[in-house]
Amino acid sequence: MASQTSPKFQGWLGKSPEAVNGKMEWGEYEPKKWSEDDVDIEISHCGICGSDIHVMKSGWLPTPYPCVVGHEIVGKAVRVGKNVKHVQVGDRVGVGAQARTCQQSTCPDCSNGLESYCHNELTNTYGSIYPNGEGKSYGGYADYNRTNGHFVFRIPDGLDSASAAPMMCAGITVYSPLKENGCGPGKTVGVVGVGGLGHFAILFAKALGADRVVGISRKADKREDALKLGADEYVATDEDKDWVAKHSRSLDIIICTVSSEKMPLNGYMSLLRTKGTLVQVGAPDGGILPPVSAFALIPSGTRIAGSHTGAPWEIREMLQLAADKNIKAWVVERPLKEANQAIVDFEDGKARYRYVLVNENYGKH
Repeated sequence: MASQTSPKFQGWLGKSPEAVNGKMEWGEYEPKKWSEDDVDIEISHCGICGSDIHVMKSGWLPTPYPCVVGHEIVGKAVRVGKNVKHVQVGDRVGVGAQARTCQQSTCPDCSNGLESYCHNELTNTYGSIYPNGEGKSYGGYADYNRTNGHFVFRIPDGLDSASAAPMMCAGITVYSPLKENGCGPGKTVGVVGVGGLGHFAILFAKALGADRVVGISRKADKREDALKLGADEYVATDEDKDWVAKHSRSLDIIICTVSSEKMPLNGYMSLLRTKGTLVQVGAPDGGILPPVSAFALIPSGTRIAGSHTGAPWEIREMLQLAADKNIKAWVVERPLKEANQAIVDFEDGKARYRYVLVNENYGKH
C-alpha cells in the first residue's frame, strides 16, 4: 500500500561554487514533481563522493544552483508510486548516481541493460533538470530523496547501511569494469589510487576471485591499508625505483581511479600484458588526461577504456555479492549536521576511505 503524503524536503543546499568550502546552507526545496513511477525515501545514510565536490564547484559543467549533492543514498521507502512493483513502503533501499533514463525500447542502451550510458535522457541523482518542466533532481545530503523506481534498489539483509551507501556509486563504478573485463580466476588486477573507489576495487577484485591484486599509488603510506584490504602487492610509483621495469607486463586489467593529468600513464600501460586493458574511472575537472604514446598501445595491443557507474542489474548483482561475501567498506561515519566540515575534510584527503553522513533526523519525522 503506497503512502500518499509527500514529506517535507530539506537538505544542505549549495547555492554557489563557494559551497564547496564548507558553506552549504540547510534549507527547504521543491523536489521533482511526483509521478507514480517514483519512490520517496527517508534517508538514513549518504556517502560523500568526489563527484559531489566537482558538481558543487561547477567543475565539470555549470551547476544549476541551488543544488543538494549526494548520490550514495540508503534509507527507507516511505512513499511508493503505484507503477513501482519491486519496492514496498518500509523497505530498506538505496539510490546511486542515476535517477532516470529514457527507458525506451528503441534506445540501444536502455534496451540492452546499459542504462548508465543512455544518450537520450540521463538524469543524474542531483544537479539535473528533468524534461517537461518536472523540476530538478536533488541528492542525499538531506532528509528525503525522490527518485524514479527503476533506479531504487532493495538493500539485501545482512549488508550494513553505512557499508552499502558508498557502494551505490564508488562500489559500482569499479565493480562494473572489473566484471566487464573478466575479473576472476586467472586474472591479475592493478588498482591505481587507493581511496574511496580504489579500496572498493581491491575488495571486489578479490571477491571476484582474481589471482593477484596490486595496489598502485604515488606514496608508500597506503601500503599497509592496501594489504589489509586484500592486495597481494603494492607499488609506490614515487618511491619504488624501477617500478615500471620490475612490474612490466604483469597485469591483465588496471582500474585507474585517479584523475590527474600528471599521472605516469605510459608507465601504467607498460604494466599490462598483451591485450590488457586500463579502465579510466576517475574523472578530472576539464576531462584532461596525460598524453599517451602510440607505442604504449600498439606493440602489446593494449587498450585504454572508460567506464561510467553501472546498470541496475549490475548494482543488484554487486549488492548481493557484497552481502554473500560479507564485504565491508572502510567507512568513517559523520553526522549529517556536520556535512560542511566533512566535505572540507574529504577535500583534504582525510577520509579512510569513505565518509558516510548519518542522518540524525532519521526516524524522527
